Amino acid sequence: MDGWMDGLLKILYKRHLSTTSNSQTPNSTMAKTKELSKDTRNKIVDLHQAGKTESAIGKQLGVKKSTVGAIIRKNGRHTRPLIISLSLGLHARSHPCGVKMITRTVSKNPRTTRGDLVNDLQRAGTKVTKATISNTLRRQGLKSCSARRVPLLKPVHVQARLKFAREHLDDPEEDWENVIWSDETKIELFGKNSTCRVWRRKNAELHPKNTIPTVKHGGGNIMLWGCFSAKGPGRLIRVKERMNGAMYREILSENLLPSERALKMKRGWVFQHDNDPKHTAQGNEGVAS
Repeated sequence: MDGWMDGLLKILYKRHLSTTSNSQTPNSTMAKTKELSKDTRNKIVDLHQAGKTESAIGKQLGVKKSTVGAIIRKNGRHTRPLIISLSLGLHARSHPCGVKMITRTVSKNPRTTRGDLVNDLQRAGTKVTKATISNTLRRQGLKSCSARRVPLLKPVHVQARLKFAREHLDDPEEDWENVIWSDETKIELFGKNSTCRVWRRKNAELHPKNTIPTVKHGGGNIMLWGCFSAKGPGRLIRVKERMNGAMYREILSENLLPSERALKMKRGWVFQHDNDPKHTAQGNEGVAS
């Protein structure tokens, strides 16, 4: 019984010492905190917001780690830096502040690479792997995709397309079934075929930030003319000479009407093309009549 009582007294004494020590710590810490200048306290908070640990901040500014923690808590801006914990390379946990920073960066510039993000975080005092970057962005609905190549559009082209879409926004679906569309395209045989990857959300592949504007130039190429309607594709032919108004009229006279008959278009069908100068050259109006 004496041994049991002796052990209990020792435990109670240790708890008493611990309570006394803890009750004195805040006072001593706050006393030291008050000695720091306002500029130093602001630097501590800013460095912690940037992702640096309390230990790293203390070493950089020559301040005790406990004092750094007290200042951060006192200012009510205590946030953990980006924390990465990996388990067998499959699990990653990131603090919301770090996630927001990564997401905001790729939203502004979708072509930001994982290496760029790793370097940015490292400069902020946080080490993170490329795999963790990928996992974090995927959880935010972003994934790495090849940038779509689209024609380079000038502002006037964008406005013209928007105007056309608004004018026909309420047209019934059956009206579009009575239209034949046509255009030409140049296929580069020896042009550059480099790719660029971007971080984007689902169904955002045609957003200007996620595309690569292209122009029609380069090495060997072939020019094709084709047409289609809601009922299917019409003729597709190769244009062997330089396209001009006369060449365009010849193509229409030899291929447009046969395509119309093959597609079994209704009476009063409409021929639709863009506003390329050779398409609107004088003499083309009666080709499809």
